[in-house]
Amino acid sequence: MTNHHQPTRGEPRVALVTCSALPDLDPDDRLVLGPLAGRGITAEAARWDDPTVDWSGYDLVVLRSPWDYALRRDEFVAWAQTVPRLVNPADVVAWNTDKRYLAELSAAGVPTVATAWVEPGEEWTPPAEPGEYVLKPAVSAGSQDTGRYDLADPEHRELAVAHVRRLSAAGRVTMVQPYLGAVDTAGETALLFLAGPDGLAFSHAIRKGPMLTGPDLGVAELYKEEQIDARTATPEQLDTAEKTLAVVPGGTDRLLYARVDLIPGPDGAPVLVELELTEPSLFIGYADGAPDRLAAAIAAHLS
Repeated sequence: MTNHHQPTRGEPRVALVTCSALPDLDPDDRLVLGPLAGRGITAEAARWDDPTVDWSGYDLVVLRSPWDYALRRDEFVAWAQTVPRLVNPADVVAWNTDKRYLAELSAAGVPTVATAWVEPGEEWTPPAEPGEYVLKPAVSAGSQDTGRYDLADPEHRELAVAHVRRLSAAGRVTMVQPYLGAVDTAGETALLFLAGPDGLAFSHAIRKGPMLTGPDLGVAELYKEEQIDARTATPEQLDTAEKTLAVVPGGTDRLLYARVDLIPGPDGAPVLVELELTEPSLFIGYADGAPDRLAAAIAAHLS
């Protein structure tokens, strides 16, 4: 566990939860340390699976970069349930770490990328319609185990079937989605919301460039590198994000942060790709004042 600031009597202590590959936090997350210190808040990086950490000793435990949980989700969800004063809360973690939540949001009327689900042991036949598709596990982080397949290509069809079988053999649910070609030009828009005096409030937006270039060949890193730029959210994107957040189970008043990832659909209207409520990159380095807004959100949750 890394002590970034030496605690003094009366200072609130906050744990910023990470993993063994990022013991000193992701560089973007470190940008909040100064604004927290300026508010008299001691912030410490702590690994979620470190058995020596006394989580009850913190005034708030903030999930930030525990990005190695995907292959140990049950353990991670069970851990979250033992942590007092966790944000976002443990029930949100359990719901949001399995992307089958997308089916619930779609049923609630949120415009969501069309998704088919392949359960472990279920035989999958690639769609007959030509086109590009994305395959990924329902529990994943950082675009790991994710591939893009042109099903008009016989080799890609074989690789896609092998991808599903590989996930199935590991007991993992596979998501099958059409590849939204607009991501190649417009990119993906992530809208970031942080807790404010009246609940979650829009903070800033970023653009992520296209990441999926072909079939999944495996990556050793925690996540694939992303091309990030600041972006101005459109009224239509903000409206879709608000509709998404409006149907989060339990409401959003308990949340410290939320990230809504959108891509233009075939008709150009934004559709939801993911709703990140567990450990999203918040990209606070891409917007003026964002590190301070995150520190203010943490301070508000402390009080």
